[in-house]
Amino acid sequence: MSPVVRTRIAPSPTGFLHLGTARTAIFSWAYARHFGGTFVLRIEDTDVARSTPEAIDAIVDGLAWLGLDADEGPFYQMQRLDRYREVIDSMLAAGTAYRCYCTPAELEAVREAQRARGEKPRYDGTWRPEPGKALPPIPAGVDPVVRFRNPLDGDVTWDDLVKGPITIANREIDDLIIARPDGVPTYNFAVVVDDWDMRISHVFRGDEHVNNTPWQINLFNALGAPLPHFGHVPVILGDDGLKLSKRRGAVSVLAYRDDGYLPEAMVNYLARLGWSHGDEELFSKEQLVEWFDTRHLVKSAAHWDPKKLAWVNNHYIKAADDARLASLVAPYVRAKGAGAVESHLVRAQGADAGESHLVRAQGADADESHLVRVVALMKDRCDTLVQLADAAMLFYRDRPVDPALEAEVVTPAIVPALAAFVERAEGIAWTRAEIGATLKTVLADFKLKMPQIAIPLRVLVAGQRETPSVDATLELFGKERVIERVRSGIEGR
Repeated sequence: MSPVVRTRIAPSPTGFLHLGTARTAIFSWAYARHFGGTFVLRIEDTDVARSTPEAIDAIVDGLAWLGLDADEGPFYQMQRLDRYREVIDSMLAAGTAYRCYCTPAELEAVREAQRARGEKPRYDGTWRPEPGKALPPIPAGVDPVVRFRNPLDGDVTWDDLVKGPITIANREIDDLIIARPDGVPTYNFAVVVDDWDMRISHVFRGDEHVNNTPWQINLFNALGAPLPHFGHVPVILGDDGLKLSKRRGAVSVLAYRDDGYLPEAMVNYLARLGWSHGDEELFSKEQLVEWFDTRHLVKSAAHWDPKKLAWVNNHYIKAADDARLASLVAPYVRAKGAGAVESHLVRAQGADAGESHLVRAQGADADESHLVRVVALMKDRCDTLVQLADAAMLFYRDRPVDPALEAEVVTPAIVPALAAFVERAEGIAWTRAEIGATLKTVLADFKLKMPQIAIPLRVLVAGQRETPSVDATLELFGKERVIERVRSGIEGR
């Protein structure tokens, strides 16, 4: 075993990068980074019928979004076929593998007979060479598979990094097919050759692979290759108590990106599913690397909790740099109301639509800094970027008009105070401090409390009762829009 830590993630490109694979990638990446080792990306694409370029792109993009940078790879198994054939030829020559000419129909007939006798279905060893055994004549027109000559006796034992010592008797497993009739290797064989060639020292994977491990250990031993350490992490269960999986519609990592989750939140949350550092719930990637070890990987299944993920994401949104948030939110804002936004911008700036900026607001500075200020105001109350974009649209949409609501809050008694505010607002610098000071003088002069003027202002300017602090909200709407909307709203009342 090399003293250098080398881990890998080896997804099959038959679909998206789902949450369980992403968590395993995080564990493998963090372990390699903790020990100053190497993290390898390998694409296990020997399932030719189901592997697609789109799935490969989704895997690579998902890992990149999470910030799980590979030191080597991606390596593709279908580009290593010559190497697999070389190893298989050496095993055939050594007698640790053999050709099997059984047809699928023959194999199924054997299994049916075994089931009828109450036996565990398994390969019956028809073509397994043994001293003094006469093999059947080779049938014409049948392309053989290659099987591994698994030991018949003894046990396979390993000290699992998560589960502890595990022992499985060799009599419980049969002679594994390691190459299909077309020569393409099967998963259990290819992964062993890959891990051997790539000098993988530690293998983290889901515990559905526990039953594959005895075959793989026996293959390593047959090849005279050093064994990696194996760690089988528990499954992630959904709200219904069943395992999250591609077949059960588990959402892909990139779907969470599209739904407005931050990558640092996903890494934090996924790492916490099956691993802990004391009672720490929130930690950076740097802290994860510093703390990660196998002693605190848990054996029990983890439960996916959307509410907790939202709480974690809210924490990272609140802590995020406002300029970065604005750049992430801008595409969602475009998608939610590009037409209405452009209409405001053209009217506000007197420019062609092609020259206007998405984040300009009427009366606001004509640059992207406006959206930065908007997200800074709104982010504390939002769990996702989508929610933040919804909140930001307050400043970029047409004002909802609700005559009944306006009649309720813009009463004849409050109109003089609103008129006084508009008159005084004409002559002030349009800053939150100046707006707040002006509101206070109006309140004092008319002997009002803040809600009595703040709610009518919100309704007339934003079209709703509730917004963040009224002075901050009015500042971001811009002086011209505020004065125009309030003045228009009180005319004739």
